[in-house]
Amino acid sequence: MPHPLLSKEGGQTHLLLGNEAIVRGALEAGVAFVSCYPGTPSSEVPDTFARLAPEGDFSFEYSTNEKVALEVGGGAALAGATTLVTMKHVGVNVAADPLMTLCYVGTPGGLVLLSADDPGCHSSQNEQDNRIFARLAGMPVFEPCSAQEAKDMLRDAFALSVAHEQPVMLRTTTRVAHVRGPVRFAPLPGARKGPEFVKNPRRFVPIPAVARVRHVELMKKLALMAEAAEKSPWNRVRGKGTVGVIASGMARAYVADVLKETPFAGTVKVLELGFTYPLPEKKIARFLKGLKKVLIVEELEPLVETAVKALVQDKGLAVKVLGKSDDLPRNGEFSTANVRAALLRLLGKKPKALPACAPAAGPLPMRPPNLCPGCSHRATYYAVRQAFGDEAVYSSDIGCYTLGILPPLAMADFLLCMGSSVSAGSGFAKAGKRPVVAFIGDSTFFHSGVTGLINAVFNAHDLILVVLDNGTTAMTGHQPHPGVCQSACGLNPNRVDIESIVRGCGVTQVAKVAPLNLKETLKVLKEMKKGCGVRVIIAEEPCVLFAKKTLKSAKPMVAYVAKQSDSVRRCVETLGCPAFAVAGGEVSINPHQCTGCMFCLQVSPDIKARKRSA
Repeated sequence: MPHPLLSKEGGQTHLLLGNEAIVRGALEAGVAFVSCYPGTPSSEVPDTFARLAPEGDFSFEYSTNEKVALEVGGGAALAGATTLVTMKHVGVNVAADPLMTLCYVGTPGGLVLLSADDPGCHSSQNEQDNRIFARLAGMPVFEPCSAQEAKDMLRDAFALSVAHEQPVMLRTTTRVAHVRGPVRFAPLPGARKGPEFVKNPRRFVPIPAVARVRHVELMKKLALMAEAAEKSPWNRVRGKGTVGVIASGMARAYVADVLKETPFAGTVKVLELGFTYPLPEKKIARFLKGLKKVLIVEELEPLVETAVKALVQDKGLAVKVLGKSDDLPRNGEFSTANVRAALLRLLGKKPKALPACAPAAGPLPMRPPNLCPGCSHRATYYAVRQAFGDEAVYSSDIGCYTLGILPPLAMADFLLCMGSSVSAGSGFAKAGKRPVVAFIGDSTFFHSGVTGLINAVFNAHDLILVVLDNGTTAMTGHQPHPGVCQSACGLNPNRVDIESIVRGCGVTQVAKVAPLNLKETLKVLKEMKKGCGVRVIIAEEPCVLFAKKTLKSAKPMVAYVAKQSDSVRRCVETLGCPAFAVAGGEVSINPHQCTGCMFCLQVSPDIKARKRSA
């Protein structure tokens, strides 16, 4: 029986995540090619495509990084395939180089870029607003605020892209990506066959003489798409009054919820923007006429606000424009509470504190970031700390291993972005006097660590790089990468070996360790510590969750405390495994949390192993 998302019939309604709705929208648009680099909050989109691919009428691939994903997708769109490329917001930074040029040359088959932004930094190192990237590149932007809109807007984004042969951005946020709601399906047309590629170097080869002409063409296209925004049903006016609200993206949902409350009934005129760039300036100007004040509600940067202020000035309109304030800041997610407060101030009323739904039960217990019980990264970090202590500086990277930031491991002193650990570590080693140990995961190594390693060899930098190879892209959901042996998609017959790449980059001091073997790992670390230049240690052990779920391997033994002692307490204090518990001064190990890695037995002689109970 086919997956419900592959149902060819229209009319039925399903309860979907926003990200699942995006998949259905792409299918309804006739998507033929999908590429990605996974990253929360976008990951469910490509993961769903991966599950559907064996039955679907489209091609799908996990790419090594976002730049590659967009380049592959761009090539497919040039060949006439209707193409979707997905990534999280910081991934667009990586993909920016091809993105700017793709908007010049165009995409004959149609291409939509999903940028999943993360206001509030739920799972990201920043909360950048990628509407700015869209304006920089010259890309139209759609911003849904519900699962149904996520599906329908993606379909319309493809229609706009195909009609104008230009890339279009669907900008979601964490709230939209992970909302769940009813989604009504339209029929599936099957993969769309676009135009055959016609050689035209004066369009598709942007040497300076061509690029100058294509920039003018892009501006003409944007003018045409601005007219489409003026007529778009996603930009709609409702309500009446002398005060107004212009809301875009997810903020529209907060405004809609607040306006259902009694104090606002019939007093506020609203312009909802779903097709948010190019801005429908004529519609906005008509909306502003007759208003005394207008409030702009948009998460993160004041892009619409700035444009509306310029429009008011240009048209000589007597309307006061309000926007970013203490109620509606430039950081974090909005909520109905801060939108309500801003609307009350707009109406000249003083916001009141809302009563709590239930008596406060006191602060919730803290849940600091922590590595899973049995995680091999903890074992590696413990060994490195034994070998280097606080003498070394630790350059970290993006992945599960960043969770080793807190004591007792304390294995992250600085972090910039994906793949930066070796490059930033190299720079620190060059400018500083302390030894540098850099950490990078296997997926991140393939993503953008290799170039930093080549640079370190070329420039004779002095650092130790530890590649934490757990055989999967663990943090974003166990997606495959070129170095995996097996994934949820099956065996990988084209595995790319990390050690071979490292040696191929010119590194001569290379060692591979099993990180759960403390004695072996310490021996290698101490040997590497004596050396100089670029040294690489590959710590190879499958992610404990991946091993259980996909590799179907679980260890038959668990650890237990045989005798309370100082060594046991030191083990708890220095290892910090979540399977340990301390109550009444006594240490115990939760057998349900213990994965049987047996690393703690190598730290304390008073911890033993026994068979796992059924």
